Amino acid sequence: MLDNKKISEFIANKRKQLGMTQTDVAEKLKVSFQAVSKWENGTLPNVEVLVELSKILNTSVDEILLGRDKENETYSYSKSGVDISYTDSIKKEMAQYLKTDNKRVLNGLGPFASLYDIGFSNIKEPVLVLKSEEPGSKQKLAMEYGYSRSICHDMINHLVNDIAVMGAKPLAVLDTIVCGKAEKETINSFIKGISEACRENECNLVGGETSIQPDVVGSGLYILTSSIAGIVSKNNIIDGSKIREGDIVLAIASNGLHTNGYTLIRLLMEKMPQIKLDKINGETFIEQIMKPHTPYYKALKPLFSDSTVHGMAHITGGGIEGNLSRIIPDGLCAEINLNQLKILPIFSYIKTIGTIDEAEMLSTFNCGAGMIVITEKKHAKQAAEIIKKYYNCYEIGEIKMGDKKVAFKNHIVW
Repeated sequence: MLDNKKISEFIANKRKQLGMTQTDVAEKLKVSFQAVSKWENGTLPNVEVLVELSKILNTSVDEILLGRDKENETYSYSKSGVDISYTDSIKKEMAQYLKTDNKRVLNGLGPFASLYDIGFSNIKEPVLVLKSEEPGSKQKLAMEYGYSRSICHDMINHLVNDIAVMGAKPLAVLDTIVCGKAEKETINSFIKGISEACRENECNLVGGETSIQPDVVGSGLYILTSSIAGIVSKNNIIDGSKIREGDIVLAIASNGLHTNGYTLIRLLMEKMPQIKLDKINGETFIEQIMKPHTPYYKALKPLFSDSTVHGMAHITGGGIEGNLSRIIPDGLCAEINLNQLKILPIFSYIKTIGTIDEAEMLSTFNCGAGMIVITEKKHAKQAAEIIKKYYNCYEIGEIKMGDKKVAFKNHIVW
């Protein structure tokens, strides 16, 4: 139990040993003189200022909360940059974002691992679908331009899309946040964003890891990753093996770049910084490129039990050809009519400003097609209508016999 009197005396003594006045401490912390006075008279400092206060007083949060120096301590974990007391306080606040009414989630934040009940009586021969993902170099721009919560939606939407193409229902997500210094407001923003995105995709954030690594990751830098477990009946797995000649290729619209091509985007921004504020279709360049990755799960799940859907491809790095070729069986070719592709203004702008050729655009970006669905010809229109309840969906090609898994014809109307 915390001893307020010992803590206040410790703070006052440390300040005096350093020859500092209460006003000096207040100015360094950007708080009022009265706040420091209260700390030295029995009122505990807020957890938000404890880390900075400990640095100013040349001590640690642990020692402040103990109200004394740790005996015979020359070095400590907290003095090396990882303060257990402070990180524990962050974890306590994380718990509110992991609360759920889902009875399958058997424990919360705190245990060594998360427990999830996977007993599904309605799923015959259940198969777990597992995937890890990170939002790539887009997260660097997210931190620079204030999109910390938005980048979490990018990460989770991308992750769920990757298992949805196999017909899987998303169940549980584990996140990992690696940083050089844990900033409470930023960490909370991440966890809130991740949990929101999970709920929107009908799954749960059940736990994860926050790893503080001073001198490995620079202060102010954060690296996000996450993993997901989904489930599908063995008989309902969609993996492209049922694709046949004559099937129709449908494109589902993206809302922009999603999470791919950002290394090229950052190069363009470095060479032409003025483009950041250019307006494209009424929005600045930054607003356009930072739109969160489109979540397709709710649009696709009505098709999961429909045997007429033979394959799905999430269009990420590598573009249409690089991703669609992953599901086309040998001896077949997805012939894509590029002049049917509904290009977005942001892609036309990038092509023009960067003088990028069409082949490079197609291999780097989704160019307006964030997801592709391959279905029997006679059911293609019905599948498109189901998807249109959420996103624009239209025909862009057909499956034919051929040695090349994906072939383009015509050109994009830029």
